[in-house]
Amino acid sequence: MADDWRNDRIGAALRGENPTVLRRLQAGFAVIGDVQFLPGYSVLLVDEPAVERLSDLPRAKRLAFLADMDRLGEAVERACRHLDPAFRRINLEILGNRDPFLHAHIWPRYDWEPPELVGLPVWLYPRERWHDERYGLGPQHDGVRGAIGRELDLTAVGDHPPEGK
Repeated sequence: MADDWRNDRIGAALRGENPTVLRRLQAGFAVIGDVQFLPGYSVLLVDEPAVERLSDLPRAKRLAFLADMDRLGEAVERACRHLDPAFRRINLEILGNRDPFLHAHIWPRYDWEPPELVGLPVWLYPRERWHDERYGLGPQHDGVRGAIGRELDLTAVGDHPPEGK
C-alpha cells in the first residue's frame, strides 16, 4: 500500500521511502506536514525510532535536535514570509501526546486565519480542518515545499543574518 510509510515515518525516512522528507538534518528529518491548512506546516522527526522524548537523547544529540528545530523553524519562516505577505510568525512545539516518537511541530501563522483562532494554539482548529482533503498534502504544495527546502539548503551553507539586519 502506498501509505505504508505513515505507519513507520522514521523508518521510512531512514530507508528513503518517506515522501514528505524535505531534507536530512543533523539529528533528524525535516518533513512537510500531511495537512496544510496552514501552508508550510512542517515537522522535525528524530532519526532514532525508539526515542520517545527529548530527555531520551544524550546531551549532544539533544542539542543537535534542538538546533535542527531552530533551523527548520527559520527555513519555514523565511519561505512563508516570501510566499505570503500575511505571514505573522512561527510556532514551535514539542508535544509528544499522540505519536510515540520524538518530533517537533513547526506551524506558520497568518493574519488571514479566523480571528477567533489566530491567537490560539493550532490544536484548537476544528477537527474537519485536519481531515479535509482540500488541506491534504499534494502537488499544490510543491511551491512551499520547494521554498522550505531551498531555505534549509541556505542554512546548511552557513548562518545568514535575519532579514532586514
